[in-house]
Amino acid sequence: MKALADLEFELAYKFKNPDLLQQALTHSSHANERNAGHGDNEQLEFLGDAVLGFLVSDFLFRAHPGLTEGQLSKLKGFFVSSANLVKYAERIDLGAYLQLGRGEEKTGGRTKQALLVDAFEAILGAIYLDSGIEEARRLMLQFFEPQIEDIQESERQLTDFKTELQEQLQARHRPRADYLLTSEEGPDHQKLFTVEVVVEGETLASGMGLTKKAAEQAAAREALERVWSQHAQQSTN
Repeated sequence: MKALADLEFELAYKFKNPDLLQQALTHSSHANERNAGHGDNEQLEFLGDAVLGFLVSDFLFRAHPGLTEGQLSKLKGFFVSSANLVKYAERIDLGAYLQLGRGEEKTGGRTKQALLVDAFEAILGAIYLDSGIEEARRLMLQFFEPQIEDIQESERQLTDFKTELQEQLQARHRPRADYLLTSEEGPDHQKLFTVEVVVEGETLASGMGLTKKAAEQAAAREALERVWSQHAQQSTN
């Protein structure tokens, strides 16, 4: 198991009360076997889940003032989903720090999505208790901001980037772009779509959106930026 100081480095946060971090990483299987004095992470996970819900809602409200309540709910559902949170946990190699019982250890508990997500939320709850909401917000912004930049805003959907991309490709005597749906995440009423734009077998860009059309537009926008960048480089050579 890795040293907790390494995890604090990954989080860019130093705990005033290290016992909180220790508890956040302790699964009930370990606490039950060892009768650990700091208990397990279930209560911290409960608190962290509530803190996460608030931070996501606040972040989306500020980042996307033009979206409807339904669209905001879709995005929130994606951000708080286990499929998304497990990516955050894997990014900081959280499984390497978990305190597990023998049974969970033998059955691959360090890579189980449920355990990783619970521990991640518990850490968020622990940081909230240790320093308050602003430190918890700072941590989550590290994960939120790169993703929100990839999601197509409703205002940008007014621009037809797909048509503009096709015009640019034709001007350069290149074939039409193909749009490939690579993933659908979340339940039916809260899906987030990822689409790749491919030209002559080359993936130019990918985009995310609340609908397939929005994801295609996002991918086209990113591809346009790449086409323009390539054109600018060729012009200077």
